[in-house]
Amino acid sequence: MPATMPAPTLAVKVPDVTLMFWTIKILTTGMGEALSDDLVQRFDPKLAVLGCAALLGAVLVAQLRANRYIPWLYWLAVSLVAVFGTMFADVLHVKFGISLPVSTGGFAGLLAVMFLIWYKAEGTLSIHSITSGRREWFYWAVVLITFALGTAAGDLTAKTFGLGYLGSGVMFVAIIAVPAVAWWRLGMAEVTAFWAAYIVTRPLGASFADWAAVGPKRGGLDFGFLPVSLVLIAVIVVLVARLPGRANPA
Repeated sequence: MPATMPAPTLAVKVPDVTLMFWTIKILTTGMGEALSDDLVQRFDPKLAVLGCAALLGAVLVAQLRANRYIPWLYWLAVSLVAVFGTMFADVLHVKFGISLPVSTGGFAGLLAVMFLIWYKAEGTLSIHSITSGRREWFYWAVVLITFALGTAAGDLTAKTFGLGYLGSGVMFVAIIAVPAVAWWRLGMAEVTAFWAAYIVTRPLGASFADWAAVGPKRGGLDFGFLPVSLVLIAVIVVLVARLPGRANPA
């Protein structure tokens, strides 16, 4: 049986799940993919990874110390997780030679274990229950793993399975519709549908960002990683600036 849920101690630390939430989330996935690829090509990859890790750590500390949902801080943390999650998955594949099927399966298994630990400890996986420090730690650990998993899965379908970036993006659009329809029409549990869709947003956004950035020889539009990332950053900033200051209580 799941452990008894502790009494809430903080305001809900994550945004309400709305169309705006999903829009910004998908934009961050594409931005993270494009910016990560640009940074490791433009600078020494080791310095890029270490610098991103340090910045992510500082922002996560600020997010964890906040006593309420602050839109710009929350989405900055998500954006940096998107960049670092991409770098981490790519390092395993490029630097250490771990195949995409192995890394994808490994991240999927790690995510399943983390979900199990979180549920056993807290009795819920709902993001609307992020009202304690421990739950927030679980939440951000899961978010980081989903970004690494999505990076590996997107590259797996595009490269290993030969679908290309556009083909992969279209496939993930179809996949993300499954939990949406299952929740809306078939009564799938809200928490299950949420996390299923959340996981798929990463390879979906990343696939389209890669398609826009890479050259024609790789099946892309050749806009370049930096221009794509800058456009997405600008759109994210505009949308986040329009968000309310805090989420509704659980």
